[in-house]
Parts: sequence; structure tokens; C-alpha cells
Amino acid sequence: MMRVVNLLTRRTFSSPGSLGSVPNSRFHIKTTDTRNLKASYDIIVVGAGHNGLVSAAYLQKAGFKVCVLERRHVVGGAAVTEEIIPGFKFSRASYLLSLMRPYIISDLKLKEHGLKFHMREPYCSYTPITEAEWSQFPSKSLLLSTNLELTKKEIAKFSIKDSINFEKYEIEMRKYVTAMNHLVDNRPPNFSNSKFSFRRITEFSPALKALTAIGTSMPGFQELLTKPAGKILDKWFESEPLKATLGTDAVIGAMQGPYSRGNGYVLLHHVMGGVEGKSGAWAYAEGGMGAVSESICSSALSLGVDVFTNMEVSQILYEKEGEDVRATGVVTISGEKIIGKKAVFSGTTPHVTFNQLLNMGQDSIIQDILGEDFIKEINSIDYTSPVTKINVGVDRIPNFRANPNSSDNKVEDWHKCSIHLNCETMEKLSSSYESCHRTNMPSERPMIEMVIPSSLDPTLTSKGCHVCLLFTQYTPYAPSVGSWSDPEFKEAYARKVFDVVEEYAPGFKASVIGKEVLSPWDLEQTFNLTGGNIFHGAMGLDQVYSLRPILTKRCHFPETPLLGLYLCGSGIHPGGGVMGVPGLTAAKAFINQ
Repeated sequence: MMRVVNLLTRRTFSSPGSLGSVPNSRFHIKTTDTRNLKASYDIIVVGAGHNGLVSAAYLQKAGFKVCVLERRHVVGGAAVTEEIIPGFKFSRASYLLSLMRPYIISDLKLKEHGLKFHMREPYCSYTPITEAEWSQFPSKSLLLSTNLELTKKEIAKFSIKDSINFEKYEIEMRKYVTAMNHLVDNRPPNFSNSKFSFRRITEFSPALKALTAIGTSMPGFQELLTKPAGKILDKWFESEPLKATLGTDAVIGAMQGPYSRGNGYVLLHHVMGGVEGKSGAWAYAEGGMGAVSESICSSALSLGVDVFTNMEVSQILYEKEGEDVRATGVVTISGEKIIGKKAVFSGTTPHVTFNQLLNMGQDSIIQDILGEDFIKEINSIDYTSPVTKINVGVDRIPNFRANPNSSDNKVEDWHKCSIHLNCETMEKLSSSYESCHRTNMPSERPMIEMVIPSSLDPTLTSKGCHVCLLFTQYTPYAPSVGSWSDPEFKEAYARKVFDVVEEYAPGFKASVIGKEVLSPWDLEQTFNLTGGNIFHGAMGLDQVYSLRPILTKRCHFPETPLLGLYLCGSGIHPGGGVMGVPGLTAAKAFINQ
């Protein structure tokens, strides 16, 4: 019988442009017709990323007339689904859902607007051991689950001691998560205002609740905040596959190795979220991550928000107001002038907002209102990104040496997981990082996180074929030799990644129908992510909470020194990840004014 793959053309796509046309968008939500664009709105939101859409929806619910202007042909920012290769729908940048706050899902009725989850059960994490190292370990792979007993059973294959300690580790981490949630869900205190008031006292309430939740575990929490993740994991566990698997959470999206200083707190990442009431669970959104953004967009549209695509903003307008400056609207790249009578919200990175849309490097009025120190701090934000995302269409499910498929092309439990390749030991993670850090070139042997959402979601491709998403690092934005704008340079890196995958799953390279390679440079070009950083700025301790995006007395973010201008993207607290909190925080800041 002829397999469906024979009906497809086997091609390689290194960028969207190589298709010769805009990626297929027949499954995208219908946004507002541009003929309905009004000359003025109460509030204009720049960028239809998920945070911008969350801001728009809450603002409209509060009674303001809102429009959203998106530069691309599709809403969602980095949380999009696009058919880059015919027959394959990819979550092009972000790829898993866990951090979206339940109250946002409820408030905006996102399930009523089409949001569906595919839970990854019974396991959520899979680390196969390469064949060359089977003799070094008592098992050929490690599976982890949100079910504690299943996880302990798997860990016990490597270490009884670690199996016992893991439960204690989880209890400790969840205590810290409870504390962190008080901070994540609330705006940091206003350090730009030295005046005493009762309201100022209440601003510190979330921090006090966090301290209370931590209680006598404060020394351990301090250790988590200050030590490298590697040292913390070495203290808890002895099994290398377990330590390395957990260690990937501390380095994902960061140009750091497991023993880099100050990344220990990111270990909370794997337990901070949750889906459908299951703490720490990560899920696939049916239809890809674009379906998350489209459910928010659908909710916003139903509330009366106007959402326009293919409408890039080139400038934020302002007027002098006494000694102050007020944002008054925007100009699009095609020349339309739209007035924001009450406010302008920017979902772009701080760099794009201040340097490009406000032109703070050249505009003397903007320079005066921002001040020299503010400008210097904005320009010093770290946008370093180690990430190259490779989206791959394959004609069969990968067949891992460590756990061969029980029958041809059968989806097994481990296919539904986050699959960690070249992640068996902390040394491998460190080596991958060091080879990039030392040479400013792509890692010789990249760290890879593979997910196969089509293992659970049949809407993404044809039966028998699969969508394989490879989140790889470490890759510098501007390599010492070569350039990501060179297709051959990009192809050489993809071959390196595929060679690693092939070691674990022979036949993978032969199964590839097509691919898209998104380096840090491509992520910047495509999604306007400064430096290709998926979080709108690195998530180090110097760029979180009240330090995000910067610490300043000029304003209380998400407000800015310009009256009526608010940041609503991941560049503000609490940072990156598809959670919607930055958008809600900005909306609440305006509404509470």
C-alpha cells in the first residue's frame, strides 16, 4: 500500500522565504478587516503576541476601545502555528504550554474559544542513553512523570538513593514555587516612589507572603538563588542521567552551562507551571502554540477589540505636556496615523520600543525625558540567546536504539515526552556550552530537546507522518566565522544536529521530508526578538522581578517615563514563557490608574 509520504515532495526549507510565498495560513483566525481601521482608539497595542492580546482583551473588558496592530500576517508573536512545509503545521518558536495562568484561561474563556490540551501521560520526559555508553549505566534510558511513584520507579533503575531523595527534592521545590507564585502573579513594588502611603505598604504584601511560604527553608532558597544548578543537583543526586535531565531546565534558552553562577533558581521551571490542575505538567496545545494565541485573539475579538495583521508600526507618536511627554498614537510603515487617546501599549522588546519605535538614540526630546542613566540601562539589557530551533517534517516516528518501537511506526509513551539528546551527563551539557562559549561558534555537539507533538495531536500532519521540533543550543547570534544569513552555514549546523539525533534514532535523517532552521538571527528577523532571545531578555538574576527590564527611579514598569506608554511584553516582570502575566500586569496597571 502506498504511504502518504509518497504524495509529498521531499524538500529542505532553510527559511520561510525559500517557499517562495507566505506560509500557508488557511487555518489561521480571521482578524479585523483593515477597511474597518479607525482614526483613533482609546488604547493601541503594538504587537499581537500572546501578551499583547491578553492586555487588549482585559482593557476592552474594562470598557476601553482597543486595537491591536501586528506586523506579520498571523497573530501570536513567537506562539504561532505555521505550515512552513506543505502538510506539516509547526509551532515555529515556542512549543509547549504550562505557564499560562489558569485565571487568565478562565477570565477570557479560552476553552470556549477553542483552546484544547493534549496531556503528556504517563511520562513527560525521556532521556535515552547513547549506545556507546550503555555499559556505563544500569538502564538504557530514563523516563520521568508527573506521577511521583512512576518517576521514583524509573529513577530507582539508576539509584535507589536518588529515588528516595527525589521526593524530598520535589517537596522542597514546590515550597519554593508556592512562594514564587506570590511574586509572579503580582507587580513588583514601586521603588521609583519614596513617598510613604498605605498603598505602598500593600505593594510589599506579595513579597511578605513569599517569605512566609518559604519559612525555615530560607537557607535552601538562598542557595537556590545564588549557586549554579549543577552544584545544587550534585548535592541532591548521584545519578548522572537524572542530574543532567533536570539540569536542562536550568540552561534552556540561556547562554549558560549547568555550572554557571546564578542559574540554580531556574530549576523551579519544571514545577512552576501546570495544566488542568496538574502541578508541573506540560502539555501540547491542539493545533500547536498558535492555537493558544488564536484562542486569546478570538476572545479579544468577541469582546470588541479590533485586531489588524500586516500592519507594522514604525513609530510611536508623542506630544509635550508641560514638562512631561505623553504617548499619543502610532504611525504604521505604510503611513497610517492612528491616535491612542488614553494610552499606547508596546508588546515588543524594550530595545525595539525605545530604540526603534521611539528612536531614543536620535530624538533629543525623548533623550531628555528618559535621561542618560535610563538610556544607558536600556541599552545594557542582555539579549544573548543560545537557541536555534529546527522544525522538521518526517515520514515516520523516530525509532530510538535505547527503546525500539514495538512495531513499525508505532507511537510509544516516550515519543509523547520532551526527549533529551546528548544530555546523559552534566559533563555533556558543560561540554556543549563550553565549545560555543570558548570559540563563539555553534557547539560541536549540541544539546537537543526534541518534542513530537503529532504523537498526540493528529491535526498537525497526515497519518503516519510526524512533526519533530528540535530546540537546540548552543549557537551564538554572531559567530566568529561565518554567518546565519548564509544558507550553507545554517545547513552545516543542521547536519551536525541531525548527526547527533541519528546516533540515538538510526534512520532519522532518511525520514526527513523538510526542515526549517531558525538561528538566533532568524528568530530576530522573523519574530522581532532582539538578539533572538525567546524571553525578550535573558532571565538571569540581574534581569528578573524589580530589575526587569531595568531598575530605575524614572518610572514603575510596566509604566514608562512617557505618560501613557506601557510595556506589556515578556521584557517586563515576570518575564518569558507563554503565561500571559506581563500582558495582564500592564492592563491592570493602566486600569488601576
